[in-house]
Amino acid sequence: MTSNSSLKPHKRIYIQEVVTRDGFQAESAFIPSEEKIALLDRLSQAGYAKIEVSSFTSPKAIPMLADAEAVMQGITRVPGVEYTVLIPNLKGAERAIAVGVDEFNLVMSVSEAHNQANLKMGREDSFKALSSVIDLAHANQIAVNISLSTSFGCPMSGITPLSELMHWIDRFSAKGIRGITICDTTGMANPAQVQAVCEHVQVKHPDLQWTLHFHNTRGMGLANSLAAINSGIDRFDASLGGLGGCPYAPGATGNICTEELVHMLDLMGFNTHMKIDLLLECSKDLQKIVGRALPSQLLMAGKVDRVYESLRQL
Repeated sequence: MTSNSSLKPHKRIYIQEVVTRDGFQAESAFIPSEEKIALLDRLSQAGYAKIEVSSFTSPKAIPMLADAEAVMQGITRVPGVEYTVLIPNLKGAERAIAVGVDEFNLVMSVSEAHNQANLKMGREDSFKALSSVIDLAHANQIAVNISLSTSFGCPMSGITPLSELMHWIDRFSAKGIRGITICDTTGMANPAQVQAVCEHVQVKHPDLQWTLHFHNTRGMGLANSLAAINSGIDRFDASLGGLGGCPYAPGATGNICTEELVHMLDLMGFNTHMKIDLLLECSKDLQKIVGRALPSQLLMAGKVDRVYESLRQL
């Protein structure tokens, strides 16, 4: 796609929630399944295009998501919302098939160092293993999305060259997947870099469903989102309250905040199809679930239409 001269209001932007996977996986205290299910059922009414429910990783590896089957089976699915899950391997894929997930989200790092740290294997081994999962998904008519971590940069190997990112995009595209998520896993991207990368990938692979996944480690998450939209991207991952973050990103503060992203886009005239007041209610309640304040600035300050009787109250 070619670059737009300016952002175009009224464009449909699809919001995809990751809090119950990306957010919950790093929590120290196990969140009961019934609390996860209740939150997911409320989020399902908020207007999302897609919700990443959980991860079918080994319970030993991520004990906080050991209840993936119970949660998937316990939620009330809403028509029009896709329910995706993270799949690490064939065993996880088989578990997910048994509970009827809508999409497999497969993860690999573009950075060799990050892949070794995060997945305990090299990229070629990851590609081989994930190719088997893709084949199984196709055999069961399940959509596949590939999330490419450290697409913009890695704290262990520096800024990611576009040629290296495209190498893996091209290889996965050849496997017949539906979509690719370009992930700023460690918050190293900047708006100019984001727009250039997004324009390039859409020109090279116009038929893929593209998603951008930003972390707000250095405060550029929302600016990067606007740069992606200016390039033609219309799908974004976000986490309620800004919960989440990569354990291999020193100083990481979490994913971009869903309610902040939606609030900004709604003010600009984009069509997110989201219920911002419900999001804020869910975010407020999420603080009780995790037992601490969340980094959502919108949750603290309120929407811009909030009116005070007197500034002396502030």
